[in-house]
Amino acid sequence: MTDPGLRIGHGFDVHRFATEYDNSKPLVLAGCKLTDKLSLEAHSDGDVILHALCDALLGAAALGDIGEHFPDTDENYAGADSAELLRQVLALLGAQDFQLVNFDITVVAQQPRLAQYRQAMRERLAEVTGLALERVNLKATTTEKLGYIGRGEGIACHAVVLLAAQG
Repeated sequence: MTDPGLRIGHGFDVHRFATEYDNSKPLVLAGCKLTDKLSLEAHSDGDVILHALCDALLGAAALGDIGEHFPDTDENYAGADSAELLRQVLALLGAQDFQLVNFDITVVAQQPRLAQYRQAMRERLAEVTGLALERVNLKATTTEKLGYIGRGEGIACHAVVLLAAQG
Protein backbone atom coordinates (compact mmCIF):
# COMPACT_ATOMS: atom_id res chain seq x y z
CA MET A 1 0.00 0.00 0.00
CA THR A 2 1.28 3.44 -0.90
CA ASP A 3 1.52 5.84 2.05
CA PRO A 4 -1.12 8.55 1.43
CA GLY A 5 0.73 10.89 3.81
CA LEU A 6 -2.25 11.35 6.11
CA ARG A 7 -2.02 11.18 9.90
CA ILE A 8 -4.84 11.23 12.45
CA GLY A 9 -4.26 12.29 16.05
CA HIS A 10 -6.40 12.34 19.17
CA GLY A 11 -5.78 14.53 22.19
CA PHE A 12 -7.39 14.72 25.60
CA ASP A 13 -6.99 17.14 28.50
CA VAL A 14 -8.76 17.75 31.77
CA HIS A 15 -8.39 20.34 34.53
CA ARG A 16 -10.02 20.76 37.91
CA PHE A 17 -11.86 23.97 38.75
CA ALA A 18 -10.29 25.99 41.56
CA THR A 19 -12.40 26.18 44.70
CA GLU A 20 -12.54 29.99 44.35
CA TYR A 21 -12.38 32.36 41.43
CA ASP A 22 -8.96 33.97 40.97
CA ASN A 23 -8.99 37.34 39.14
CA SER A 24 -5.42 36.73 38.03
CA LYS A 25 -6.40 33.39 36.43
CA PRO A 26 -9.67 33.80 34.52
CA LEU A 27 -11.13 30.90 32.57
CA VAL A 28 -9.53 30.75 29.12
CA LEU A 29 -10.78 28.30 26.49
CA ALA A 30 -9.57 28.18 22.88
CA GLY A 31 -7.55 31.29 23.62
CA CYS A 32 -10.69 33.26 24.58
CA LYS A 33 -11.19 34.74 28.04
CA LEU A 34 -14.67 33.79 29.28
CA THR A 35 -16.72 36.05 31.53
CA ASP A 36 -17.79 33.20 33.83
CA LYS A 37 -16.28 33.54 37.31
CA LEU A 38 -14.39 30.24 37.14
CA SER A 39 -10.69 29.46 37.39
CA LEU A 40 -8.84 26.26 36.60
CA GLU A 41 -6.02 24.68 38.56
CA ALA A 42 -3.13 24.42 36.11
CA HIS A 43 0.56 25.13 35.69
CA SER A 44 -0.10 27.13 32.51
CA ASP A 45 -3.28 29.07 31.72
CA GLY A 46 -5.17 25.75 31.85
CA ASP A 47 -6.73 26.05 28.38
CA VAL A 48 -7.98 22.47 28.00
CA ILE A 49 -9.00 23.05 24.39
CA LEU A 50 -5.57 24.17 23.26
CA HIS A 51 -3.87 21.49 25.37
CA ALA A 52 -5.97 18.73 23.80
CA LEU A 53 -5.30 20.19 20.35
CA CYS A 54 -1.53 20.26 20.99
CA ASP A 55 -1.65 16.63 22.13
CA ALA A 56 -3.62 15.58 19.05
CA LEU A 57 -1.18 17.35 16.72
CA LEU A 58 1.87 15.88 18.43
CA GLY A 59 0.28 12.42 18.42
CA ALA A 60 -0.58 12.56 14.73
CA ALA A 61 3.05 13.37 13.93
CA ALA A 62 4.36 10.73 16.39
CA LEU A 63 6.16 13.47 18.32
CA GLY A 64 5.12 12.52 21.84
CA ASP A 65 2.78 14.61 23.95
CA ILE A 66 2.40 18.07 25.43
CA GLY A 67 3.99 17.04 28.74
CA GLU A 68 7.20 16.04 26.97
CA HIS A 69 7.49 19.37 25.16
CA PHE A 70 6.14 21.68 27.88
CA PRO A 71 6.53 19.90 31.25
CA ASP A 72 4.61 21.23 34.23
CA THR A 73 7.82 20.90 36.23
CA ASP A 74 9.46 23.64 34.13
CA GLU A 75 8.91 27.11 35.59
CA ASN A 76 9.30 28.60 32.10
CA TYR A 77 5.76 27.37 31.42
CA ALA A 78 4.18 28.62 34.65
CA GLY A 79 1.15 30.66 33.61
CA ALA A 80 2.04 30.12 29.93
CA ASP A 81 -0.31 31.31 27.21
CA SER A 82 -1.44 28.05 25.60
CA ALA A 83 -1.92 29.79 22.23
CA GLU A 84 1.85 30.31 22.23
CA LEU A 85 2.39 26.62 23.05
CA LEU A 86 0.13 25.72 20.12
CA ARG A 87 2.13 28.02 17.82
CA GLN A 88 5.32 26.22 18.89
CA VAL A 89 3.73 22.83 18.17
CA LEU A 90 2.59 24.02 14.74
CA ALA A 91 6.12 25.28 14.00
CA LEU A 92 7.51 21.88 15.00
CA LEU A 93 5.05 20.16 12.65
CA GLY A 94 5.96 22.55 9.85
CA ALA A 95 9.63 21.67 10.33
CA GLN A 96 8.62 18.01 9.92
CA ASP A 97 6.73 18.89 6.68
CA PHE A 98 3.26 18.30 8.11
CA GLN A 99 0.31 20.52 7.29
CA LEU A 100 -2.83 20.70 9.42
CA VAL A 101 -5.87 19.80 7.32
CA ASN A 102 -8.72 20.12 9.83
CA PHE A 103 -9.72 19.39 13.41
CA ASP A 104 -12.74 18.62 15.54
CA ILE A 105 -12.98 19.58 19.22
CA THR A 106 -15.43 18.28 21.84
CA VAL A 107 -15.54 20.08 25.18
CA VAL A 108 -17.08 18.08 28.03
CA ALA A 109 -18.35 20.35 30.80
CA GLN A 110 -21.36 20.78 33.02
CA GLN A 111 -20.29 24.39 33.44
CA PRO A 112 -19.88 26.90 31.92
CA ARG A 113 -22.39 26.82 29.12
CA LEU A 114 -20.38 27.41 25.94
CA ALA A 115 -22.99 28.17 23.28
CA GLN A 116 -22.49 31.95 23.56
CA TYR A 117 -18.71 31.59 23.14
CA ARG A 118 -18.63 28.92 20.44
CA GLN A 119 -18.28 31.15 17.37
CA ALA A 120 -15.61 33.36 18.97
CA MET A 121 -13.68 30.25 20.01
CA ARG A 122 -13.86 28.79 16.49
CA GLU A 123 -12.64 32.08 15.03
CA ARG A 124 -9.76 32.26 17.52
CA LEU A 125 -8.80 28.64 16.76
CA ALA A 126 -8.83 29.39 13.02
CA GLU A 127 -6.69 32.47 13.61
CA VAL A 128 -4.06 30.70 15.72
CA THR A 129 -3.83 27.64 13.46
CA GLY A 130 -4.07 29.52 10.17
CA LEU A 131 -6.95 27.34 8.97
CA ALA A 132 -10.09 28.47 7.22
CA LEU A 133 -13.07 28.55 9.56
CA GLU A 134 -14.81 25.70 7.71
CA ARG A 135 -11.92 23.41 8.72
CA VAL A 136 -12.40 24.14 12.44
CA ASN A 137 -15.18 22.53 14.44
CA LEU A 138 -15.98 22.93 18.12
CA LYS A 139 -18.84 21.37 20.02
CA ALA A 140 -19.73 21.05 23.67
CA THR A 141 -21.59 18.47 25.70
CA THR A 142 -22.35 17.73 29.32
CA THR A 143 -22.20 14.45 31.22
CA GLU A 144 -25.82 14.82 32.34
CA LYS A 145 -24.52 15.55 35.87
CA LEU A 146 -22.64 12.24 36.06
CA GLY A 147 -19.10 11.94 37.43
CA TYR A 148 -16.55 14.61 38.31
CA ILE A 149 -17.51 16.76 35.34
CA GLY A 150 -21.20 16.44 36.09
CA ARG A 151 -20.57 17.55 39.66
CA GLY A 152 -18.89 20.68 38.29
CA GLU A 153 -15.43 19.71 39.55
CA GLY A 154 -13.66 20.16 36.23
CA ILE A 155 -13.71 20.42 32.48
CA ALA A 156 -12.36 18.08 29.80
CA CYS A 157 -11.71 18.24 26.09
CA HIS A 158 -11.14 15.81 23.21
CA ALA A 159 -9.50 16.86 19.95
CA VAL A 160 -9.13 14.96 16.69
CA VAL A 161 -6.86 16.27 13.94
CA LEU A 162 -5.90 15.35 10.41
CA LEU A 163 -2.40 16.10 9.14
CA ALA A 164 -1.04 15.76 5.64
CA ALA A 165 2.64 15.03 5.02
CA GLN A 166 4.08 17.44 2.47
CA GLY A 167 7.17 15.39 1.60
